[in-house]
Amino acid sequence: MIALHVRQKWLIASLFSLASLLAQNESDEQALVRLTNQGISFSQDSSFLLNLRFRMQNRFGYLSQLDDTTAPGFDIRVRRLRVRLDGFILTPRLSYYIQLSFSAADQDFVEGFALNIVRDAMIYYTISRSFYLGFGQGKLPGNRQRVISSGNLQMPERSYASQFYTLDRDVGVFLYGILEAGKQQIRIKAALTGGEGRLSDLPNTALAYTGRIEYLPFGTFQNTGDYSEGDLEYELEPRLSLGLSYCMNQDAQRVGGQLGRPLNFPADIQTLIVDGVFKYRGWALSGEAFWRHVQSEHPTDPSIQSIYTGYAWNVQFSKVFWRRHEICLRYTEVNPLPSFHFLQAKWRSKGVGYSYYIKGHRVKAQLYGGLDDRSATRGAHSLRNRVSVIFQMEFGI
Repeated sequence: MIALHVRQKWLIASLFSLASLLAQNESDEQALVRLTNQGISFSQDSSFLLNLRFRMQNRFGYLSQLDDTTAPGFDIRVRRLRVRLDGFILTPRLSYYIQLSFSAADQDFVEGFALNIVRDAMIYYTISRSFYLGFGQGKLPGNRQRVISSGNLQMPERSYASQFYTLDRDVGVFLYGILEAGKQQIRIKAALTGGEGRLSDLPNTALAYTGRIEYLPFGTFQNTGDYSEGDLEYELEPRLSLGLSYCMNQDAQRVGGQLGRPLNFPADIQTLIVDGVFKYRGWALSGEAFWRHVQSEHPTDPSIQSIYTGYAWNVQFSKVFWRRHEICLRYTEVNPLPSFHFLQAKWRSKGVGYSYYIKGHRVKAQLYGGLDDRSATRGAHSLRNRVSVIFQMEFGI
């Protein structure tokens, strides 16, 4: 832990040193520093740009009893603390994206793995107006709610369906393309990755293959609103986006494919996702459905049976009032295969959220209340239904 704190302090000091250096004179040229919609922007000339942003999520919550052995407790922590760097070098066609996380709850630590400070480390090359390539570590083209930044969510956390069945981040090569026909737009995304997630030291005996297609029949959303929850832009015309994703993670080494504890034996994990979002005049409706299948030579191994296998879905409905206030309703189901109920819980989650947007998604206050109905038996302890109340502040640039 001491080494972790030293590393975090060193990274923060390095970022501020970099900002100071860029703001100074170099040779006979003056660095330009501006505050833009992309954060604090540093540029030397047309051959270099760096945008610096930060954000934090501070939380105070209450969770009722989880099972026969636990007592009610409070969830008080810095849920997320992140620094983001992006820009280009030499030419705008060669860009980069870096995101670092510093809160303990945001580093995805599991037994057998190091703390993960690096969330994203991507290099992009723009081939044409419609196609570009990515290389490095970033989000796979999976379900919409997972790809949406946690800073642009309507509620403090993603749904349980997303948490159990998401594809998350991985390291490899990414391809993005856009096809247009009038107002209509088709987006194609594909990735060839290692399959073991963020900064994994596990050997890659096979690869993961991920593809996604999106269809926007009525044209694009304002300010990429199809990847931001709630209709804060107040679309004056109906906007709809439908998506389909598929991932084959061969010889996966972790319970969640790119996430979770190590498996005792490798498994092939197939994940199919269908999602969509509709927005119009402050109203928003979004939903996604998951299906996951696992194939292994050791199907009875406890680690293999810990993989959430089955189907799940989530739907959210919201309305923005007076451009600052929003009410959102959520319903989620997680349905593992019947033969896996001993190790996996069946979830029915209902939630209501209120958000007050001070400066869009970047500065906001959120209040959430939820009821989680869970049915399963794990050993000698049965799961109980859970009530949760969370207040969270998002603050960033």
